[in-house]
Amino acid sequence: MPTAAELTISDLREKYGALATTPAFKRLYEDDLEFGHMFAVLHGRLNGHFAGINDRARSTHHYWADPSRDFMDLILEINQDFHDLYRAGVRVQLVDSYQEAIERCEPWLSRSGGSTVPDGFEPIELLKVEPAMSRPTTTVKVSEKPKSADLKMVGHGSYANVFSYVDPTYGIKFAVKRAKSGIHERDLQRFRQEFDVMKKLNFPYVVQVYKYDEDRNEYRMEFCDETLRSYIARTNSSLAFASRKRIALQFLYGLNYIHGQGHLHRDISLQNVLVKLFDSPAVVLKLSDFGLVKDRNSEFTRTDTEMRGTIRDPQLHSFKDYAVKNEIYSIGWVLSYIFTSRDVLAPVDGEIGRIVRKCTEHELVDRYDTVLELIGDIEKLNAVPVDAPA
Repeated sequence: MPTAAELTISDLREKYGALATTPAFKRLYEDDLEFGHMFAVLHGRLNGHFAGINDRARSTHHYWADPSRDFMDLILEINQDFHDLYRAGVRVQLVDSYQEAIERCEPWLSRSGGSTVPDGFEPIELLKVEPAMSRPTTTVKVSEKPKSADLKMVGHGSYANVFSYVDPTYGIKFAVKRAKSGIHERDLQRFRQEFDVMKKLNFPYVVQVYKYDEDRNEYRMEFCDETLRSYIARTNSSLAFASRKRIALQFLYGLNYIHGQGHLHRDISLQNVLVKLFDSPAVVLKLSDFGLVKDRNSEFTRTDTEMRGTIRDPQLHSFKDYAVKNEIYSIGWVLSYIFTSRDVLAPVDGEIGRIVRKCTEHELVDRYDTVLELIGDIEKLNAVPVDAPA
């Protein structure tokens, strides 16, 4: 069985291997056969944003909305990928001038409406003939022989069990999702489809999966500490409004991403949103359980598909008709729980109540059209609103 380090490195090489770069950047990393292409791709993307920001700083001082969001996602992606490499035994260094440039930009970047480049912003010096990333060494030592690890059951569903284990070589905790023996062939196909879809997704707020084991009908994935339901219930008395807003936005950013990739989750619930805990109070939400996922662009759904999902839109009468506005209904329930910790759609005054009501309106035409529109309203919420629920 491949080690955690081998899986991490293989996944990153596969991910960046599918992305194009230019000879101008590729030549800067010719000596690094293992990660040179990855570094060239990231260097090119950073230079594109830095050049755009320099241009805006000299003219309108407005960095457009789409580039702003793309740059923010790129920063998250770099931090996550470098962190994953570090845990796999590979240390990557970003040159000081580029690290400083990122830190200068982060405070004024905005996900909605574009970003205002501050007056007096000093232009970023672009690196065109020297590398922006390096490794202290060009090799990494991985375990020559896989070691066994004990599994501990941490969850179960209708057709799969979830176990956790600590990789004995690197001390990193992972999860294993294993299909139950004897399940219907159709559920086994759905289980494999879940992996295939998630393997193609790469976003900070979606659970990362690794390799599928055909013999055991199982796959390894990123470990998360608890469900959103248990986290809110456990911390409710001390959870500040600002923290609830950050959690809500992470949840929505993840859904906006998968919708942008052409998928509908179709099983949004408090159990299918997971939470990763860190030593600091910060947490990261991860969307999981894509067993009912649907390609938004596909008109095909089996006519005998039964109505599934934990939170069902009362206006949905056939699963094959499931669309974005039905997903918005489930999203409204989860948002309500994040801000109120109540398991029911209880009336709430103020802007939060209005947002939840718009998600769950009886008439589909009155609901939000997209998750992005919903994100805009959540981002506008005051940090400490007068009408915030207890």
